[in-house]
Amino acid sequence: MPRKIFDRELEDLISRMTEMGNAVDRKIEQTISALKTMDLELAAEVAGSDNEIDRMEHSIEKNCMELIALQQPIAGDLRIIAACLKILTDIEREADQCADICEILTVGELNTNSLATAHVVQMLETARKMFRRSMDVFLSREVEEARAVCRADDEVDSMFSKIILEVCTIITENPQNVMREVDLLFISKYAERMGDHATNIAEWVIFMETGVHPDLNEGEL
Repeated sequence: MPRKIFDRELEDLISRMTEMGNAVDRKIEQTISALKTMDLELAAEVAGSDNEIDRMEHSIEKNCMELIALQQPIAGDLRIIAACLKILTDIEREADQCADICEILTVGELNTNSLATAHVVQMLETARKMFRRSMDVFLSREVEEARAVCRADDEVDSMFSKIILEVCTIITENPQNVMREVDLLFISKYAERMGDHATNIAEWVIFMETGVHPDLNEGEL
């Protein structure tokens, strides 16, 4: 296949993944809004619309496999497509976390006036910023910015630890509301995972550009 045609198909792949990322970002925004306002209709809509993102994932995944099988890319091109397959999974899982959070909202009875709930909202907003930045570096391929996104996950982890302590204190003082607070713990854990997925996306961008996948546990960032 002529190089120009292959480049055009690769650009189309990146464009479709960006479109999927934008769709997921809207779901994160809706999830935050539903939690802030306890809009159960909106929560139910987000919880029940995950199939849309799944269809996009499967279509793009098929596109990636066709590029590998039919065009036989080598070196850097193959690395880009392989990274896209990994990134695709993390984008889809961001949507999964939104659906999980909204499902809890539809059946739980959260105390929207508690400080812990406000902190969970703040945590979700921070995770959303991380996701948006990770999708930006997916387009820009700026390695240093991708490393900055990875480092930002420390803030989300710190917020998660703080919320756990707050919720444990609430449970100790009001044990009759334990199930309500457990729901909040689940939501905060899903928010923490959203930060992890954004980190994964940024790590795969680094791999796309350098050929080396950084290991956070080894302190490579």
